[in-house]
Amino acid sequence: MASPASRIKMGNARIAASGKREAGLAPDIIIELPDEGATCALAARLARLARSGDVFALAGDLGSGKTTLARAFIRSLTDPAAEVPSPTFTFCQAYDFDYGIIWHFDLYRMEKPEDAVELGIEQAFSEGISLIEWPERLGRWLPADCLTVALTDGQTPDARLARLSGGGGWSERLGGIAG
Repeated sequence: MASPASRIKMGNARIAASGKREAGLAPDIIIELPDEGATCALAARLARLARSGDVFALAGDLGSGKTTLARAFIRSLTDPAAEVPSPTFTFCQAYDFDYGIIWHFDLYRMEKPEDAVELGIEQAFSEGISLIEWPERLGRWLPADCLTVALTDGQTPDARLARLSGGGGWSERLGGIAG
């Protein structure tokens, strides 16, 4: 198990970079999020780094903050007052913004990975930015170069820990997460 290599103060959240989990993956970044505001601030930082074709796998238990993070991400690129319903029952919501489309998937109720094709997930991956809640339900359809944002409970009821990990060029891109 790797020990933290560095700590960076980011507003009221701390970031610690740890060693690589597997060859080709960016080092994990652990972010302490003391409250919902810090979760929203992280979402806005991630949104500023996002490019067309990016896939964000939002992992965590029920109530861990996946939808809160997705809403803040979407609002930071669209309209801060935008209505952003959870796609739990519709499976997918799409949002236009200045340079493309954000696809927000909630796969909690999806029965098998192949069902994602019917939702237009291949189009989403090629044409926009995809935010996917319950990404483990995609199985082999989840791109290897996605950024996983795994949310777990923190030390207080409102606190969360976010673990960011990904392949592709995420290591270089996440260097700007503190800015």
